[in-house]
Amino acid sequence: MSAGAERARVEAALDARVPTLIVPGLDRIRDLLDVLGSPQLAYPAIHIAGTNGKTSTARMVDALLRAFGLRTGRTTSPHLAAVTERIAIDGMELDEALFAALYDEVAPYMALVDARHTEPVTYYEAVIAMAFAAFADRPVDAAVVEVGLGGRWDATNVLDAGVSVITPIGLDHENYLGDTIAGIAAEKVAIVADRSVLVSAVQPPEAADVVFARAAEAGAQLLREGIDFGIAGRRVAVGGQHLTLRGLAGDYEDIVLPLFGVHQAGNAACALAAVESQLGGGVPGRPRLDLELVQAAFAAVTAPGRLEVLRTSPTILVDAAHNPAGAEVTAAALRESFAFTRLAGVVAVLRDKDAAGILRALEPVLAEVVLTTNASLRAMAPDDLAAIAVEVFGSDRVLVEPRLPDAIDAAVEIAEAEGLGGAGVLITGSIVTVAEARTLLRRA
Repeated sequence: MSAGAERARVEAALDARVPTLIVPGLDRIRDLLDVLGSPQLAYPAIHIAGTNGKTSTARMVDALLRAFGLRTGRTTSPHLAAVTERIAIDGMELDEALFAALYDEVAPYMALVDARHTEPVTYYEAVIAMAFAAFADRPVDAAVVEVGLGGRWDATNVLDAGVSVITPIGLDHENYLGDTIAGIAAEKVAIVADRSVLVSAVQPPEAADVVFARAAEAGAQLLREGIDFGIAGRRVAVGGQHLTLRGLAGDYEDIVLPLFGVHQAGNAACALAAVESQLGGGVPGRPRLDLELVQAAFAAVTAPGRLEVLRTSPTILVDAAHNPAGAEVTAAALRESFAFTRLAGVVAVLRDKDAAGILRALEPVLAEVVLTTNASLRAMAPDDLAAIAVEVFGSDRVLVEPRLPDAIDAAVEIAEAEGLGGAGVLITGSIVTVAEARTLLRRA
């Protein structure tokens, strides 16, 4: 069987585990990891939760650890193109054959656990178990683990991580996590282990209070962006930005980060503080981490689907912003880093998202918006989205194209009408939308 066929077989088996109802609890994942020999205990971990910026921060932490000679395992979610992206060893996603072999090793144990519980092991729990098993088998020196949803009941919350990172918290997944910032923050900080290190990005006041309280409750060392570490200097550059980061042990100058937006600079600051804590930099009596290695790590960072330029003439970008807070930082980064004279948007969102909030955040930077849909069963109908968009943009700036390929073509035509230079297209609103757009544009 070809590698592609093997991956398709495993994807079909995992898809069959997609739950119709998310049942809070860690019993299934704990049972599964127990019969696998508790692989999550075999290595130290950096555990990352938050509303926005988790994946970018995880990739930066991974790059930094590898620059210092550590073998890393990384698990993030969701994926853009293929499920194999969710598990990476030494910065490289598992190839299809290895991913299939890993699934086949774990599948019999999933069947045992299925028989013990009313609800079977879910897709997400299965992949997390596979990741933890892969990290122990290789073995890795450190794991970089992104929370999938919330924190308290997330399958990754079986770790006893020495370092936790809380990226910026905002409103998202309210149907699962609650409809207040404080309530959502409480779910996310539940990953913080006793007597660990807690690295926190700048937070809204109501989230900051919860972070502070959790650190005190857990006896964790709290390190706060803007107080204990942060961005000491920053300027926009071609293809990204130049930074001076204030770490726990001093400043790190002349850092080239090939990503756009002050939010990515904040993610970089959090990643550096987390790695300093993991490696001992910033501890009294320990020197600053090697500057050249830090510089090399950040210069090599990539963040697929995060203000990623896929094409020029006209410039086409994709961005996975799927909540108002994410759309706001995307809009700010566009204003700062790109000199578009006309930017057309292609937007498709999921029904359970704050579509009005996303569109309001994007309205100042988009000349026109093309509303469409994606392949998710949770996708909002284009006409329903357009009705919301008309209230934000006005009817003369709104176009509907039910198919994503047609929507992209329409946005390109709008941009090309501007003439040479200065025009662009932004495709956003959902990770699913970005994943499909990347596939379409790469295929074309």
